[in-house]
Amino acid sequence: MSVLLLAIIGAAAGFLATRLMRIEADLITTVVIGVFGALIGGLVLRLLLTITGALAGFVGAVLGAMLLIWLWQTYGPKR
Repeated sequence: MSVLLLAIIGAAAGFLATRLMRIEADLITTVVIGVFGALIGGLVLRLLLTITGALAGFVGAVLGAMLLIWLWQTYGPKR
């Protein structure tokens, strides 16, 4: 997967995850959450389901981004 495609999928997944989790984040944070969520969720989902494909990767990316947001809200810096 090229870096550009990873950034595009990550941006979409991060945007969707931030909306589903109802948090406000700037563009860079959204993309970073999505890219790391894509890595975490995509690997875990593919390992558990042993399904390859774009849809499984996208679902895993959104779930991973949501997990990362939850961890950030739970254990991150308090405002």
